[in-house]
Amino acid sequence: MNDQNLFEMVKQHLCSCSTDLALSPNVEAILKLPVRELHVSIPVRMDDGAIRAFQGFRVQYNDALGPTKGGIRYHPDETIDTIRGLASLMTWKCALHNLPLGGAKGGVVCNPKEMSEGELERLSRAYIQSIYHIIGPERDIPAPDMYTDARTMAWMMDEYSRIAHKTTFGMITGKPVSLGGSAGRTAATATGGWYAVREAAADRNLDPRGARVAVQGFGNVGSNAALIGQEQFGCRIVAVSDSRGGVFSEKGLDVRALLTHKAKTGSVTDFPGARNITNHELLEIECEVLIPAALENVVTRANADGVKAEIVAEFANGPVDTDADALLHMKNILVIPDFLCNGGGVIVSYFEMVQNANFDHWDEEEVFRRLEKKMVEAYRAVGDLASRNNVPMRQAAYSIAVERVVQAMRLRGWI
Repeated sequence: MNDQNLFEMVKQHLCSCSTDLALSPNVEAILKLPVRELHVSIPVRMDDGAIRAFQGFRVQYNDALGPTKGGIRYHPDETIDTIRGLASLMTWKCALHNLPLGGAKGGVVCNPKEMSEGELERLSRAYIQSIYHIIGPERDIPAPDMYTDARTMAWMMDEYSRIAHKTTFGMITGKPVSLGGSAGRTAATATGGWYAVREAAADRNLDPRGARVAVQGFGNVGSNAALIGQEQFGCRIVAVSDSRGGVFSEKGLDVRALLTHKAKTGSVTDFPGARNITNHELLEIECEVLIPAALENVVTRANADGVKAEIVAEFANGPVDTDADALLHMKNILVIPDFLCNGGGVIVSYFEMVQNANFDHWDEEEVFRRLEKKMVEAYRAVGDLASRNNVPMRQAAYSIAVERVVQAMRLRGWI
């Protein structure tokens, strides 16, 4: 992985579509900065009685289209520039999928793997206390992200409700279903990603049934991507990996058995009947579909030439850097950009907001029916523009999303 700054990557992509849209330098400059960001120090009492201060952030990037929306990450290497980059991506993601929302992101610098449940709960509640004044159902609606989950969202919703003196389900999404969460939320990102892959496969005259798929990352998104690919689309999952390494089998891996193996051992490595490989080797596996579903900047100029997939589907945020993106396009490898491909999470989060506002609950079939419609509409709009202008899908996606945000800014009289 290289050290290219995610926020700088996103700004470079903005520059690439600025000329297409004939944006003035002043408008372009506005789009390259968040409208608001908050840095907080969060004191938390640890189990041993000591008080430890954690650094936290919340970035609200652009709210021209509506209240901001975006996840909260817990990670020991979190940085403000990563949060800014992800908040920017959320802005374009919401715009691309025609959601009445802006983009935001939050994070806390911590290592959740080294913290007890009690410490994580106290941290989560303290974080909400620190950012309470800038979030809410009509201002900024958080959600789960890396190393946060439905349990974390439940603590945060409860803390917000305690401060507000009323139950406020709609202040956060990704909650447990029994606390106003939406059916289908856990698998939403992976499911939406596969709708996009299905459309891309059709464009390439590729039958998903039997197609070889390699998945880098075996967390929530990656494991669901592998499972859905195998069980719903009939793909052959030939390789998967996690932070400790990966496994490969030309015949295909039994994903459910692999999930059980990881639950017992803590890693996908040493899975019976498969050969251990590195994360680097996985990226260069012979396959039809490569799914980076872990961290940013894993496909770079240094290894892009070794990628042999026909389709690279960015289930993660920013896994292909700017230089690699250009190289893959030259090799006629179709890259489905992150804020198109992994939009299923925020789409279903929006559905959760609608259900909360209406005191309603949709079943999973209804959620995924609506999700499929949104994903297909967005994919076709991007694919058609890319084909007409002979540009990479990422450039087309940015052009559509940025134009929608700029139009909203003009209508509001901001520019």
